[in-house]
Amino acid sequence: MSDMTSGSPRIDTSKRTWLIASSCAGVAGGVATAIPFVSTFQPSEKAKAAGAAVEVDIGGLKVGEKITVEWRGKPVWILKRSPEQVAELPKLDGQLADPLSKRHPDEFTPKYAQNEHRSIKPDVLVVVGICTHLGCSPTDRFQAGPQPSLPSDWEGGFLCPCHGSTFDLAGRVFKNKPAPDNLPVPPHMYLSDTKLLIGEDSKKA
Repeated sequence: MSDMTSGSPRIDTSKRTWLIASSCAGVAGGVATAIPFVSTFQPSEKAKAAGAAVEVDIGGLKVGEKITVEWRGKPVWILKRSPEQVAELPKLDGQLADPLSKRHPDEFTPKYAQNEHRSIKPDVLVVVGICTHLGCSPTDRFQAGPQPSLPSDWEGGFLCPCHGSTFDLAGRVFKNKPAPDNLPVPPHMYLSDTKLLIGEDSKKA
């Protein structure tokens, strides 16, 4: 598939908030998943300030759980993947539009996340939950297997209900989908084994 660096609309995530962009996220709501969802969406006053970094304690995050925090008015997903899910990621490369995250790295994928798992630690995914097509918020489709709007060999990931773009559990977009790029990985680093800082990566942890 050719690199869609031109001719395809790409959202400017710095100019629109996820609250507006996710207006169509409820289209595919109500579908149960096999993996629990945990929501932690109470940013501090400092985090609400423009550009402020957000400190997140992930010590209690269990395998299969996802938490959501707000950074710059956008939802940042933190997902704890199982060893089996991480091992499955390289097998999907042939189905993906940008498996090695080479497109627009300055905008979508920091150098430390330009790997198969798109993360600093293989088991912990950190991505902005906004589709790179028109800015909708994808929904969780962690359960593997045939499901509505998904292929029969689905291995788990995310589905944007607005126009059908699909992403794997590393936030990498599948081929021939409206979304031109992978889900953005925000700047982040580990302050300790259990504490993440979203919005800063000066140490390139």
